[in-house]
Amino acid sequence: MLKVSVCIPTYNRAHYLAYSINSVLNQTYTNFELIICDDGSTDNTSGVVSQFNDSRIRYIKHPNNIGRSRNMRSGFDAACGTYFIKFDDDDALTPEFLEKTIAVLEAEPNADFVCTNHWIINQKNERVESATVENSAKWKKDQLKEGIIPDLIRQTFQYQSLQVGSTLFRRACLEEINYMRPEADGCEDFDLLVRLALAGKQGYFLPEFLMEYRLHGKQTSLRQDLHFLSAKVLCIKSYKFSDQELEIQRLYKLAGTQQVLGLRLIEKGDTLDGRRILRESTQVLGRSRKATLGLILSYLPVSLRRIAFQGFRRIRAKDYSERVRETVG
Repeated sequence: MLKVSVCIPTYNRAHYLAYSINSVLNQTYTNFELIICDDGSTDNTSGVVSQFNDSRIRYIKHPNNIGRSRNMRSGFDAACGTYFIKFDDDDALTPEFLEKTIAVLEAEPNADFVCTNHWIINQKNERVESATVENSAKWKKDQLKEGIIPDLIRQTFQYQSLQVGSTLFRRACLEEINYMRPEADGCEDFDLLVRLALAGKQGYFLPEFLMEYRLHGKQTSLRQDLHFLSAKVLCIKSYKFSDQELEIQRLYKLAGTQQVLGLRLIEKGDTLDGRRILRESTQVLGRSRKATLGLILSYLPVSLRRIAFQGFRRIRAKDYSERVRETVG
């Protein structure tokens, strides 16, 4: 009986994909299938996959781009394993990931999934220890202890401590909640974990660093940010928490996300929508310096406001993710 399905959704990342594939083929646990679902790549993705002569690899090539969530869903629908993991085409698993996470799920029948900690790597496949420590602290992973995760809703929604790519799931629990919602496209990982928590599922945290999450310069763009932020607003609006404190946190998180979205829309040139969303956010957050500045910039020509936004980003202190992304490959 096939135990594990590993899914790597991919799109035009042939230069990183081999590293990701090899990380699966080099697992100490070997009873798995590897499903690579290709969202209509136009680069050499198919050529990279064809270099691997391993019967455990299944390659799903979509003739056209069908979107992130639908592509991920195609890999999930094709999976045959009892357990399931999806991670991105620029990331990787450490050799003992499957062996150690499967051992947890076998020993903990009440756990629906097990999440591990992860390394930050740069575009040269180097582990960046300082960024790894900062990342773990930022998302409060450093405060989680091994075992069943207490208050899973708070961890997934408020702190966003967990990451789908470093998590092995019982496939059955993902089927129960409708694995990936197409309407959450761009923010599907966050949405999946929150919906699992809302459904009363149990997660187990394994504090070992068993996955590698890559930061590189081609991950972010204005278009991608707008897609992600719009999806996150939709997701946050769709939740409702019985805990009053958490419901207040939801409203603040929604307003904070709207503020960033409004600023990015103004930068893009969608002035009226940007102003409207910024004003919505101020009803919860109050009139902040950032929102006021964004509204002032919205009256400048688009070319000038973009120069201004870029200038502000250059002068502010860079966080660990930006420093790693600037590493030259």
